[in-house]
Amino acid sequence: VRFGTLDMHGMERSTTWTELATSAAAGDETITLNAPVDWVAGEEIIVATTDYVSTHTERRTISEVLGTAANPILRLNTPLDFSHFAGIENYGAESIEMRAEVGLLTRNVLFRGDPETSAKNQFGAHIMVHSPGDESSIARISYIELNDVGQAFQLGRYPIHYHMIGTVNKSYVIGNCVHNSYNRGTTIHGVHYLRVMHNVYYSAMGHN
Repeated sequence: VRFGTLDMHGMERSTTWTELATSAAAGDETITLNAPVDWVAGEEIIVATTDYVSTHTERRTISEVLGTAANPILRLNTPLDFSHFAGIENYGAESIEMRAEVGLLTRNVLFRGDPETSAKNQFGAHIMVHSPGDESSIARISYIELNDVGQAFQLGRYPIHYHMIGTVNKSYVIGNCVHNSYNRGTTIHGVHYLRVMHNVYYSAMGHN
């Protein structure tokens, strides 16, 4: 995008990620969340690892939503392979709240690379916003799903990339999900006042 405006918007979601209310053990078929969500059966989620192995983050499909509005219980399509901690650790007068994050992957608008070749070649779709500045390029991206994105080892080829455009009060990146990225997540270089909020990133090469 250069000297133009990009608008990409999916259906707004009330919650894009939250945390576990209680610990989940390996073999559990349900998890309890600590905040209300508008997630429904058939949508995909991730449950973040709480140990030292990054690959213990687990991807599942919601089979059913149970429980109360305040603490929804999600039934998963397959049991968990690993345990995920949620609780408060006390150290004398100090306490630390530690809970596995649970993120929603599904959005109703999908921006993706080639499903047949992107993963094999680590070469996916990407969005780049670049101009001399002065709000001459605007990109408003909200509540969409980006899959098979980014291009491995290619400088500047990131899923969402705002590059050297100064002040961008009119642009934002809100509520999206980036997964299966071969080069980072959202990248900002020489950019000021961009709002990057409530996004979920999963399975990305490099930082997010």
